[in-house]
Amino acid sequence: MIIKYSELFNTIEELVLHHSPSGAETEINQLLLQKFANLGVEVWQDSADNIIAKIKGTGNSAIAITAHKDEIGAIVKTISQNGKIEVRKLGGSFPWIYGEGTVDLLGDNQTITGILSFGSRHISHESPQKAQQENKPVHWEDAWIETKCTAEELETAGIRPGTRMVISKHRKKPFRLKDYIASYTLDNKASLAILLSLAETVKNPPKDIYLVASAKEEVGAIGALYFTNRQPLDALIALEICPLSSEYPILEGTSPVLLSQDGYGIYDEGLNAELRQAAKTAQVPVQLATISGFGSDASIAMKFGHVARAACLSFPTQNTHGYEIAHLAAIANCTHILQAYCQQPEKR
Repeated sequence: MIIKYSELFNTIEELVLHHSPSGAETEINQLLLQKFANLGVEVWQDSADNIIAKIKGTGNSAIAITAHKDEIGAIVKTISQNGKIEVRKLGGSFPWIYGEGTVDLLGDNQTITGILSFGSRHISHESPQKAQQENKPVHWEDAWIETKCTAEELETAGIRPGTRMVISKHRKKPFRLKDYIASYTLDNKASLAILLSLAETVKNPPKDIYLVASAKEEVGAIGALYFTNRQPLDALIALEICPLSSEYPILEGTSPVLLSQDGYGIYDEGLNAELRQAAKTAQVPVQLATISGFGSDASIAMKFGHVARAACLSFPTQNTHGYEIAHLAAIANCTHILQAYCQQPEKR
């Protein structure tokens, strides 16, 4: 099968460059509503801020495929009179991942760019940041954002406690490493590209397909729990990154990963078997793994009893929740597996 690497890269780049910190996802919402509508599928936004596209099937059953649209970042805690801002983590973010540099504060009225700062290096043990050079990582409590704005200017921009902070757009721009893509927020913007591809290519499936760009996943799978609590489903499949680490038997490259277990519990063996069969149909090798320190829309929804069957299909990724690197073919192969799965006949 031919994989159009440049086209996929460009789609992911466009998605990455639309900010979407958990709970402040307006930029990506507007883009997704437009893209799904342009593909001719029914699309809407629900009360939990999910963006949902529906591909009408010919049978009576329904499944959902989710890809969360929110990204990790930080949230404003305090604002000083001299324009210094303290933030705390939003999702699994760490200041040392971003390093010193520009960040965007998404105000109610205006986006203000500031500098994530850790303090000067030319110091002695009299300065608290000396410890960061020698024996401890930087925590959010040690960092601050310099804006050089007055408190009044920040208030006018709508910067307040609760304002979201994300890495600046020019720092998020993806980079191509041969057939790999490197970028912040591949988790989970690359999975959104898979949803868009499915909306374009899956026609007249034997079951209703809900493509759910889920909200606030990084802070508890809130959007997916809302959706699955209201929509009866025969199965839920989450699209995700999969961490590459020496503790897991996962190889980098073009083969997607199907999870049997994560930090929230086990996935459904029957559904995994159906996905493995779909992978054979699509002639795509698939890796199998159990991982910890991880959860998905699917495992959380199944743990809370919202769905009876859940699975997680993912692509191997380096530097997860940092400057992530993944093979473009692994992302595309997730699409090929799901295209085959969506055409499997209904279970009687």
